[in-house]
Amino acid sequence: MPIVLQLARPDGSLGDYRITGRTLSLPPTIQFTKRTAYAAAHVVLDPLRTTDPIFNPVIDWDATLQFREHLWDLGFGVAEAMDTSQRGMGLDWTLARELIERSAKAAASRKANIASGAGTDHLGVHTDLSMEDVIQAYDEQCAAVEATGSRIILMASRALAKVARSDDDYFRVYSHILEQVKEPVILHWLGPMFDPALEGYWGSNDLEAAMKNCSSLITQYARKIDGIKISLLDAGLEIVMRRSLPAGVRMYTGDDFNFDNLILGDENGYSDALLGIFDAIAPAAALALTALDRNDVKGYRDLLSPTVPLSRHIFQKPTFYYKTGIVFLAYLNGFQSHFHMMAGHESARSIAHLCEIFRLADVAGLLRDQELAASRMRSILKVAGVA
Repeated sequence: MPIVLQLARPDGSLGDYRITGRTLSLPPTIQFTKRTAYAAAHVVLDPLRTTDPIFNPVIDWDATLQFREHLWDLGFGVAEAMDTSQRGMGLDWTLARELIERSAKAAASRKANIASGAGTDHLGVHTDLSMEDVIQAYDEQCAAVEATGSRIILMASRALAKVARSDDDYFRVYSHILEQVKEPVILHWLGPMFDPALEGYWGSNDLEAAMKNCSSLITQYARKIDGIKISLLDAGLEIVMRRSLPAGVRMYTGDDFNFDNLILGDENGYSDALLGIFDAIAPAAALALTALDRNDVKGYRDLLSPTVPLSRHIFQKPTFYYKTGIVFLAYLNGFQSHFHMMAGHESARSIAHLCEIFRLADVAGLLRDQELAASRMRSILKVAGVA
């Protein structure tokens, strides 16, 4: 019998929704080769052991690592301790370091791909910071990540954005780090829509000028850079920068609005991927990437196109609260037993927003157990006062 439940609408009304019954069928494991794809993974809170979710969250390590096993089974590399894991919005460096160590150990045991965020977040953004403080903070975190055997993702720094006065300051910091690292890194350019503290990164509020500054660094240090992930939600800028990259340096799209076309590419090239939305849409994305391996562009589009409205909804403004939708979908799909987040971010999106995630995930075939998902959606609605 079809499953029908009442969902909230943006205007506050309720309406019946009939679940489509479509669920993607997956083999036990998946591999794809034509694109390199990392899924930035979320963290699962342990709500029973956490007495202070804002200042002292306790991670459910079993559920957190099991989700990474799920991503590896689907062929993805794991991008660890990134903003999807609430880095800087609940996950501090102490917890991030333990997360990286545990995930890197799990990855090594199965020879899986992992890259982990190294930044300066243990500094905070105090007014008396110096450029040397920023360099030392990056050195500390890069050394910690390297010690685990994980590739480094060189995260954008709030502290650097605060103390830098010109593009020369960015060049000074990044050139120092790139001279020190043992293996090529992935640069990470996160736009202010994801983190307002990163406004003016690379020395300019003009994105085209900032891109030129960043590209100049990449050209000089191409041997030390595996690729760059940009999350600017501007497909045109990404394509311009992609075409300017030196040979051997990858463009990892972080565009959660236009990833389907950017990964597919054009006659002049394509983007690989390092995406937070891949946490939520991993089954569809994995199957689409295997279709691309077979040069089946129609199959690729048929699988991935229905996930784009879901992604655009999850990442709608204020974009930095997208983590709420990622964790909510993991809850609906049984990857965790609850919908509780570090820093209480389960309350960052409205009930109507969550209902639309349910509907769009169903349309994309991403509710793997529809009865469980419907039951959990009803429990969320009940707490919100919907009988």
